[in-house]
Amino acid sequence: MADISIIGAGSWGTALALLLYNNGHHVTVWSIVEKEIEMLKTEHEHKDKLPGVKLPEDMEFTTDMEDAVKGKDVLVLAVPSPFTRNTSKSMSPYVKEGQIIVNVAKGIEEDTLMTLSQIIEEEIPQAEVAVLSGPSHAEEVGRGIPTTIVVGARRKKTAEYLQNIFMSKVFRVYISPDVLGIELGAALKNVVALAAGIADGLGYGDNTKAALITRGIAEIARLGMAMGGRLETFSGLTGIGDLIVTCASMHSRNRRAGILIGKGCTMDEAMAEVKMVVEGVYSAKAAMGLAKKYNIQIPIIEEVNEILFDGKSAAEAVGSLMLRDKKIENPLIPWEEE
Repeated sequence: MADISIIGAGSWGTALALLLYNNGHHVTVWSIVEKEIEMLKTEHEHKDKLPGVKLPEDMEFTTDMEDAVKGKDVLVLAVPSPFTRNTSKSMSPYVKEGQIIVNVAKGIEEDTLMTLSQIIEEEIPQAEVAVLSGPSHAEEVGRGIPTTIVVGARRKKTAEYLQNIFMSKVFRVYISPDVLGIELGAALKNVVALAAGIADGLGYGDNTKAALITRGIAEIARLGMAMGGRLETFSGLTGIGDLIVTCASMHSRNRRAGILIGKGCTMDEAMAEVKMVVEGVYSAKAAMGLAKKYNIQIPIIEEVNEILFDGKSAAEAVGSLMLRDKKIENPLIPWEEE
């Protein structure tokens, strides 16, 4: 049995807390929001973000960061990506040398273009940082629906340790050393999911969705490989797998926000309606910054940025994508001699 704290009591943190508890571990859940912790203590359910998923009576809840961090075997960092840096700063004084932190949020910091694990390593250099990602909506994990994810870590020993902690009959865990590729796939797919939602909001069909998914993963892989990620990662669970589920499911806050934008809402109106952090909005500008830095073309993500931040209409953006210069689908495949 491991002693584990979940730092962040949103839908994903709550679902993982229940999974780890059911795996036989001692689980503490931390949130900075006192009302949220009081609700979890009294109701044993996150009625706002994960309704219907009951938590056990003996699960612990706290707003005390020192109590949540000190002496724990594993810390699962589950706050939304915009709060990763400040939360890491708050954690750092209590984190011991070599303590394992598993980041489960998805995003890229706009100002620095750093991945979330890079932020954690900068703020908590004494920690050993790993990541957990894949096609895994909290609403389904909380209900025990079979799910498969990937744990990324630099040391195989750490990855295997976390694999054993998280693995269950309903939660299959693979391991990988490609931490960067895992995080880039996780962050960038949210931007493409916004595009998929926008297409749904415009009333487009399955042909459009399939095009966005396949050309979207091409963009993600192109940029990710230029940054040092592995092609195998982008063709796996944390690449195409996570992209498919996020573009197709109504559990996806990014897709839901995109649908609202496609129907004419502004970005702010869509985010207010979804009532949760829409990670793709925060990653969109960062993705453009990375594309410029590495001189990579990402036309779908570029059009999403123009819709979100430059006032371009969704219909006009689709026209721009469809009428781009003619291209070869895969320039690495040779032609026969004429």
